[in-house]
Amino acid sequence: MTSTYVPGLEGIIGAQTAISMVDGANGRLVYQGYVIADLAEQMSFEEVAFLLWKGQLPARAELDSLALELAGSRTLTPAATKTLEALPGDTDPMDVLRSVVSVQGVEHRLSRPSVPLAIHATGSFPTILAMFHRRRQGLEPVKPRSDLGHAANYLYMLNGTESSPALIRALNTYLVLLADHGMNASTFTARVIASTESDLTSCLVGAVGALKGPAHGGAPSAVIEQLEQIGTAENAERWMREARKRKVKFMGFGHRIYRVYDPRAKILKEMCRQMNPSFYDLASKVEEVALQILHEEHPERPQSTNVEFYSAGVLQAIGLPKEFFSPTFAVSRVAGWSAHVLEQAANNRIIRPQSEYIGPEPRKPVPLANRG
Repeated sequence: MTSTYVPGLEGIIGAQTAISMVDGANGRLVYQGYVIADLAEQMSFEEVAFLLWKGQLPARAELDSLALELAGSRTLTPAATKTLEALPGDTDPMDVLRSVVSVQGVEHRLSRPSVPLAIHATGSFPTILAMFHRRRQGLEPVKPRSDLGHAANYLYMLNGTESSPALIRALNTYLVLLADHGMNASTFTARVIASTESDLTSCLVGAVGALKGPAHGGAPSAVIEQLEQIGTAENAERWMREARKRKVKFMGFGHRIYRVYDPRAKILKEMCRQMNPSFYDLASKVEEVALQILHEEHPERPQSTNVEFYSAGVLQAIGLPKEFFSPTFAVSRVAGWSAHVLEQAANNRIIRPQSEYIGPEPRKPVPLANRG
């Protein structure tokens, strides 16, 4: 059989999945048969997590049971708490998440991946981040509340007070939109680890490591930095054209799959307009100029706004520091990662692609004394 090397495995099918479909040509994202816009408008993150894990939306009794299980999973183990407290206050929150998730899952290291373990992990992610956020501010951690939903409890643990319904809805919508997205780099990482029959925690730690990379999960904070450098809408075109002369990449634009406007970005753009008008005024002008320049450079290559661009404005409006944008992405995506691990484990074959050797032809080693 003849194989062809494709950089980045672009276009290569690495798995069959029922979890989500990314329709790049038509700008659609579908979870288990449901279009993302419908889910984002009507469903809680808990309902969507259940959908990803189970393949169907929960009945009332099932949702109530899931809420109880999530609430019971929000407390960290003593070992995980000690690990978090031992980390310096200036540690990258993604490194905190990776380290503490690893310790939090030690007690389950011999267990096969399961929905209860997925719930346990999903419940713990917000607690880890909220505890660290408060610790680095010199504040006492806020204990989770079992009477609050997933988004509301995360905000409560971060801030120490209940947030407004508008902020809770915004965070819930964000969590729904980012919960899964096909065979992205972190999900592929999780499935590769799962294919070795490793435990769920190892799969999630690997996925967090992949998400940490700026080419994957780090873009929203980079969008903020880009807008800070531009400063004003009047300065947008001058700054961006000069940036392109220096080969600077525009953050928040282009996508490996989508060839039209990212459907998640459409929803987040409107949320940003309502919640963060000052950000929106600058961002919308930057978006206009960026798309114009990108089209001028490559009219044959459709490029549009991706999910990171306006998610930065929404997360900023919610009150999150920019270094917590990527970890909050993980608070959402852990549902999708764990769903893919479960799917991989249910019909497993180890993922082991071939490599193409491009090194020298076989040769004789020269003794050290003759190497000069």
